[in-house]
Amino acid sequence: MAHGEYTFETKLLHNKHKIDPVTGAVSVPIQHASTFHQSDFDQFGKYDYGRSLNPTREALEDVIAELEGGIKGFAFSSGMAAISTAFLLLSAGDHIVITEDVYGGTFRMVTEVLTRLGIEHTFVDMTNLEEVKQAIQPNTKAFYVETPSNPLMKVTDIQAISNIAKETGALTFVDNTFLTPSYQRPLELGADVVLHSATKFLSGHSDVVAGLAVVNDEDLAKRLGFLQNGFGAILGVQDAWLVLRGIKTLHVRLEQSQKSALKLAEFCDAHPLVEKVHYPGLESHPQYQIQKAQAAGPGAVLSFELANEDALRTFLAHVKIPVFAVSLGAVESILSYPAKMSHAAMPQAEREKRGITNSLVRLSVGLENPDDLINDFSQAFKQVEQSQLVLQQGETS
Repeated sequence: MAHGEYTFETKLLHNKHKIDPVTGAVSVPIQHASTFHQSDFDQFGKYDYGRSLNPTREALEDVIAELEGGIKGFAFSSGMAAISTAFLLLSAGDHIVITEDVYGGTFRMVTEVLTRLGIEHTFVDMTNLEEVKQAIQPNTKAFYVETPSNPLMKVTDIQAISNIAKETGALTFVDNTFLTPSYQRPLELGADVVLHSATKFLSGHSDVVAGLAVVNDEDLAKRLGFLQNGFGAILGVQDAWLVLRGIKTLHVRLEQSQKSALKLAEFCDAHPLVEKVHYPGLESHPQYQIQKAQAAGPGAVLSFELANEDALRTFLAHVKIPVFAVSLGAVESILSYPAKMSHAAMPQAEREKRGITNSLVRLSVGLENPDDLINDFSQAFKQVEQSQLVLQQGETS
């Protein structure tokens, strides 16, 4: 049985980099060399300079390409380096149609850097295909999808957008950070470029910053490869090795975290203090059916809203288990405050327009026992109730 025929879980462990052909080592060697000796004056070997190609980084690039069902992978120094380099496929005078509740770093890149380079954009609600079609201009060259979106967990129909893009003669970029190829493979749904912050679920241990891109077209692979080498925001070898190690446990981590996320989403959804829960694993989610059709699971990230900023402040002050931090996709649960963390780069008016309120919190569920997390949330919610009672009493007295 060829390794290409294995199921996804087995492919995470058994690929062409499973064994080092020189030593038999069952771990990819870390090759620190920045330059490589050339034995021929007229013909250089495969490796010449570390920025252009490195065997450790190449192993990660091969692995992610296979997992996403693409022909070529690229590893970058961060998720934003991957996204920014992919945007360099565009030229001055081009136009992008982009999902409105996109990650703050992407928003900043598009609005403050690409505009300066003469690349225009239109933000749309990508769950509304009519709005997407209306945003198309004669110079539209790319559609940028993030699904589920950060932090409102809106789900975009990847196949539908890819079809619109093909009719337009444009590329489709999909940020697949939240679901990873374990649950969603955008290239199989017609996308051209898949992007990851590998800092998150792929490496999964809050100990590396990395970005990945995958394409399934030879010409696009050449163009993106040229940009990776020319722009030079490559992933270092230690970090490439850490991501490779993280990927081996991706399936079991994500399965466990997702199970717990559903339990927590249901708990929050039923709690009187929670105004709204955003999680594509709940049947009440507006794009529940699309999510079910295009992905193998809803993932391990959800967001929820409390009555106001004070209630959220009290909740965060008393919750004990999750880390209160930027980022997601780790073995430990992480609570984030989008208004001041992931989406701080977005002006408040823009955030509010998109429904990213000051009482919204994002939860990335880790590997803790979900009952411990529920008990922890319960005691924090009790503190919110008590503080609200004190306020009410103060107002009446």
